[in-house]
Amino acid sequence: MVSLDQFLSAIQSNPFLAVVIVLVLGTIFVNGATDAANAIAEPVGTRSIGVNAAIGMSVVCNFIGLVAMTLISTAVADTISGMVDFGGDTHAALIALAAATVGIVAWGVGAWIFGIPTSESHALIAGLTGAALAVQGGGAGINFGEWVKVIYGLVFSTFAGFGAGWLVTRIIRVLCRDVDRRRADRLFGDLQVVGAAGVALMHGAQDGQKFMSTAMLAVALSMGMQASDIGGFPFWIEVMCAATMAIGTAVGGKRIIKKVGMEMVQMEKHQGFAASLSATVALLVATLTGLPVSTTHVKTAAIMGAGAAKGVRTVNWGVAKEMVYTWIFTFPGCGLIGYVLARLFLIWF
Repeated sequence: MVSLDQFLSAIQSNPFLAVVIVLVLGTIFVNGATDAANAIAEPVGTRSIGVNAAIGMSVVCNFIGLVAMTLISTAVADTISGMVDFGGDTHAALIALAAATVGIVAWGVGAWIFGIPTSESHALIAGLTGAALAVQGGGAGINFGEWVKVIYGLVFSTFAGFGAGWLVTRIIRVLCRDVDRRRADRLFGDLQVVGAAGVALMHGAQDGQKFMSTAMLAVALSMGMQASDIGGFPFWIEVMCAATMAIGTAVGGKRIIKKVGMEMVQMEKHQGFAASLSATVALLVATLTGLPVSTTHVKTAAIMGAGAAKGVRTVNWGVAKEMVYTWIFTFPGCGLIGYVLARLFLIWF
């Protein structure tokens, strides 16, 4: 396991590592502003919690989720670091990784400007894949046995998120049909905040591991090692990644919260709780099984499912369609950017 002293020594001997780490932290910052904010959006939309309090809760829960899940399982981190192969030239690999992170940041910032909660997880996967294809010159840059988990994750997150959101909402409506409406609203307002905390925990566990593995891969490459030589994740890198994500949420989270929590679905409090509970369970299953899913994808699908349980007209399908288009274009778009930048960076550096 790489110590903090070894990391600082590596930066001194290879200043380019510092550039790559800053770029990786940039992707984590954007993830905090988009994906982490999306995880806590709907309790703000139903006024169960204030924006600032929700952001504070997200900061704490994301950190706890990352640290706790890393102690339990690093399956997602292992999937991300193992799905691409940058080859035996560690210097060229580090350059390609830098190119991928530039593409990811550019893509994420563009989505943030337009208030679209694009998946930084999908951008990360696409950018790394494009860069690996560039440095290897073909399909040798992809480990298809690991990459196929991305497809499984897409299918699982869509159907599990939407289906569970719809089902839990319907169950709640049946169980609470004779309950006083005001009492039920108070109860589900509190439960909705708890549910959002659960999603924030799982966001740290799922997305935090993805980006932490990328930062650790950069450190390993700078030391002439491969992904398989990483040998665990030190606590200092967990803190660094979690803190950067927290700053991103605090700085840029309000824009995404407004888009998802207030514009896509006009939700009641029991629907918000159903969406959060469904997303938390789906993310937990995916994380423990090593499926690299998008927290944004899971949560948005759960919100749409919870909204559709009341009636399809309660969902703003125009906003939902906008998000789907963004996800569809993320893989080819960010992958192409990663590929082109990697080719250019390999020539320049």
